[in-house]
Amino acid sequence: MSQQCPFCSIEDVVLSNQSAFAIYDKFPVNKGHLLIIPQRHVRDFFETTDDERQAFNELLEEGKKLLDLTYSPDGYNIGINCGKAAGQTIFHVHIHLIPRFIGDMDRPGGGVRGVIPTKQKY
Repeated sequence: MSQQCPFCSIEDVVLSNQSAFAIYDKFPVNKGHLLIIPQRHVRDFFETTDDERQAFNELLEEGKKLLDLTYSPDGYNIGINCGKAAGQTIFHVHIHLIPRFIGDMDRPGGGVRGVIPTKQKY
């Protein structure tokens, strides 16, 4: 594990399993925004193992249950940024589980296509 990586020394774990853990995002898009992170320091989703991917899916399901009970969102976005060009700023792969609420933005149509704003509306 890297000493410089902010995800390699986390103490405020919300959920965990053998290969991954979940924390609340320090800069949340919405209340309850979770990050699902592998225990192993690995740069990119495409470098993760099948076991790590299964662990991510388990925590995504557990995270959704937790957020449903705590915040009752109307929907979710799930996202992974892979590489600098895709907006990745911390190079320890992490999956965003973002609760969405009716009215949190005026026109949410297009969802994750909004990463390139001119492509969101089609």
